[in-house]
Amino acid sequence: MNNETTNEEVNNNQETISEENMVELLKAVHHNGIVSLNKHFKEVQGQVLHLEAYGPVFIYHVKDDSNDVYSCGFFLRELVARFQSGNDPAIWMASFFFELMKIKGGKALPQPASNEDEAKAIIDKVLVPKCIEEVRQEFAPEEVQAGLGWNQEYGPIFEAGFPAIKEGNNVCAFPLHLLFTHLQLNRDPSELLLQGLYKIRKEHGMD
Repeated sequence: MNNETTNEEVNNNQETISEENMVELLKAVHHNGIVSLNKHFKEVQGQVLHLEAYGPVFIYHVKDDSNDVYSCGFFLRELVARFQSGNDPAIWMASFFFELMKIKGGKALPQPASNEDEAKAIIDKVLVPKCIEEVRQEFAPEEVQAGLGWNQEYGPIFEAGFPAIKEGNNVCAFPLHLLFTHLQLNRDPSELLLQGLYKIRKEHGMD
């Protein structure tokens, strides 16, 4: 069952694109990523990985003035959307590295968890506390409920919401494995939750 879901997700991401076209697309996106980051950083390297659940992922490595290397990963779908949007993708991509560079000394991608227990420890000790703290801090002193839940389709999820909103949608939720993947790519998983919560506030005319 897991494999079916996984393959389905990958197939959806690639929208029945031929293998030849996919190779061309990956080359073009990889190249555009390098060109975009070169507008802000002198030394940029990139590689393409394939994650079973998410398809191609682009990892870029950037050097700062002290020759420290910072690494960050992006999903194919978000890069294609960004490059086609007309918004400046260079500023958007560079912003993740500027954020990482606030801590000197470089930042490589975290070592992948070698087993389920290790992954569970990272989720329990790093991912969940970080997400809870970030969303509560962002909207303080307003009360935000945040924590783990379960979804029939996606399995374990992290959800956050505003108990003060009594009518309509007051909660956003993301699969735990998606937030975990963001963490593994040196991306802040709480960003997804914050975007979702701001969307809820907008829907209810709170901002």
